[in-house]
Amino acid sequence: MFNRNSTRFKTNGRTWRREISAGLIGYLTTVYIVAVNSSILSEAGVSLETGMIATILASFTGTILMGLYAKLPLILIPGMGINALFAFSIVGSTGLTFQEGLAVVLVAAILFLITAFTKLGVVLKEAIPESLKHAITVGLGFFLILIGLENSGLVVSGEQTIITIGDFTSPEFIASLLTLFVAIFLFMKNIPANFLVTMLSGTFIAYLFGLLEMNKNSIDVNTGDVLFIPSFTAAGDFEFWLAVFPLTIILIFENMGLLHGQLHMLKRQNSYSKAYQVTAFSSLLSAFFGTSPTVSAAENAAVISSDGRTGKAALTAGVLFLATLSIIPWISMIPNTAISPILIIVGVLMAQNLKNIPLDDLSEALPAFLITAMIPFTYSIADGMAFGFIAYPIVKIAMKKQKELSPVLTVISALFLLYFVMKIAGI
Repeated sequence: MFNRNSTRFKTNGRTWRREISAGLIGYLTTVYIVAVNSSILSEAGVSLETGMIATILASFTGTILMGLYAKLPLILIPGMGINALFAFSIVGSTGLTFQEGLAVVLVAAILFLITAFTKLGVVLKEAIPESLKHAITVGLGFFLILIGLENSGLVVSGEQTIITIGDFTSPEFIASLLTLFVAIFLFMKNIPANFLVTMLSGTFIAYLFGLLEMNKNSIDVNTGDVLFIPSFTAAGDFEFWLAVFPLTIILIFENMGLLHGQLHMLKRQNSYSKAYQVTAFSSLLSAFFGTSPTVSAAENAAVISSDGRTGKAALTAGVLFLATLSIIPWISMIPNTAISPILIIVGVLMAQNLKNIPLDDLSEALPAFLITAMIPFTYSIADGMAFGFIAYPIVKIAMKKQKELSPVLTVISALFLLYFVMKIAGI
């Protein structure tokens, strides 16, 4: 009896150490999101510190829920690409305020939550062609690349062209370029926590060029920085509901893809339902924390590779995210020159989905390429999606392939067309 208990104790001890180690690795590979997401949220009109608090609380809550309810070693953080959609399209392009944008997040999350408990998610999944799904991801990737290049000063507005390369003599340009080269090297060498190391290296490079603000040693936190009340004052506007659509679609498809792949790695496919439900509920809570929705982090592959197998790893990472509140003053010192290279690399990774678009079938490729091109060129994810979704039925009908059009897709395309007609009419 003594030996059996002793063996069980040792096994439990090894399990805890393994899970805590995996959770720590997961935290280190995802903590970059605190600086990167807050930088993007600041474009929507909130302070960096407020964005950091929102990012930390959303990541902490979602990850803890994943550990407790789904008992999976998965970390939830605000999604890259989705945060750009929120800041630059939902808030930036439509004229919605930050709180009204959070109302869009709340409605999209509720719809996302409904798909987690009904068959609606399957209906939408089957209605949208794979080529358009991949095109949205590619377009988001190119958009992040453009944002990273612009924020770093590597590209600027040109006198004779829309954009041109930045000033080679400026300290910001040089620091950004050096950090980008460091980021590429670290990423390609698969250095553990390479994005975190990139930020630290980039911050040091910025310090050498005199670009670092050293006077941020405290922050003031009030209730408005911790809890937001989404505003539905714009709910009567058509643009409000049109903003809900792309966010809902991206939330559903991105999480479906991420969870499917990660649970396959874990050999826990039977846990998909609970994981999907937690992800949807975490997205809903994001609206009240003041950030774009959370998703299952792509970096969860590092947690799984480190033998993270249970919710203990997620609980470890969640607690570490909450502890990050204590170092916000130092995180807020990280300059754009240290953050932008990460946006560029993440954008490149998302753009890899281009290989999944059937280039030999123009009826699929042409609408898909319209989406990938128009998202960055219009600086609007919703407008970019509209071009592709409107073109898709036109191309199919022209090539006498209308049987490939689903009723749901036809309605979605008609709504996007109505959106453009209303813009033309100035409504």
